[in-house]
Amino acid sequence: QVQLVESGGGLVQPGGSLRLSCAASGFIFSAYTMYWNRQAPGKGLEWVSTINSDGSNTHYADSVKGRFTISRDNAKNTLYLEMNSLKSEDTALYYCKTGSVRGQGTQVTVSS
Repeated sequence: QVQLVESGGGLVQPGGSLRLSCAASGFIFSAYTMYWNRQAPGKGLEWVSTINSDGSNTHYADSVKGRFTISRDNAKNTLYLEMNSLKSEDTALYYCKTGSVRGQGTQVTVSS
């Protein structure tokens, strides 16, 4: 079945970095645009970034532009989100998505 599994979250100090991964299975990963979204406690869903099927085109929310980098390895069926210069407001549950399918998410907490 179609499955997305995120990993790489954790606790990091402000200014630190994390790299999230999303392992895809059950569908032709290389054919689909992929998304990273996040949801902070008590807040609504926020789109973070998008990457097209071959990785040649990316888009970012203004809140993360210049700090986050989305990428993908179609040979490994894996989506990535490199997060640098993390801020407390980046604290959220991060999950990957394509179409109507999303993963369970990985928690990122930025705190000193």
